[in-house]
Amino acid sequence: MADAELDARSDELLMDAFRQGDAGAFEILVVRHSRGLFNYLLRSVHNQARAEELLQEVLVRVVRSKDRYQRSAKFTTWVYTIARNLSVDESRRARFRDHESLDSPRRGRAQDEGRTLLAAMPADQVPTDEGADAPRLRERLARAIEELPDDQREVFLMRQVAGLSFREIGEAVGAPENTVKSRMRYALEKLRTDLADLESDYVEAAVDLRKEGLVHG
Repeated sequence: MADAELDARSDELLMDAFRQGDAGAFEILVVRHSRGLFNYLLRSVHNQARAEELLQEVLVRVVRSKDRYQRSAKFTTWVYTIARNLSVDESRRARFRDHESLDSPRRGRAQDEGRTLLAAMPADQVPTDEGADAPRLRERLARAIEELPDDQREVFLMRQVAGLSFREIGEAVGAPENTVKSRMRYALEKLRTDLADLESDYVEAAVDLRKEGLVHG
């Protein structure tokens, strides 16, 4: 089958092909999802090198688990569940390691964070008069996201970075859809409060409750 024809198939069909021995199908899945998975992991573990290692571990687990994958399960939900479990394990291990103190300056992260959520926004969505302030806005948003409670942060990242639906996020984290929506709403409200002084359309684009359908009016 030609690459172009295979590339048009769904993730689930590609996984079926991979299970049947088509290595090219797996390569297409890697191309489709590596960037999103890396961005999600980077936001979760705050370390570029570690995020790259965890991404490789996610892909290894996909390979090892391919025979257990059921087409009835959406591939993105399945693979982000793997990524989420790895990031949770990493966070637990981090608590027992000698990291920087909580109140020390977090240096060197801006360039890593710049590769993620807001950096992925199309240039035409960034107000012209704020373009020069983009790095500062990214850093403020990144810090605010990091300070969210764990359950709210993971929902926010799965929604905003990975683009999963609330139902898919619920399946990934093992929570009812309404609970996931509540966590997202609380996360967005906290971000808007924490970043209120910026009064930036650039930041507002990432924390718009109406766009998420969590408030009306």
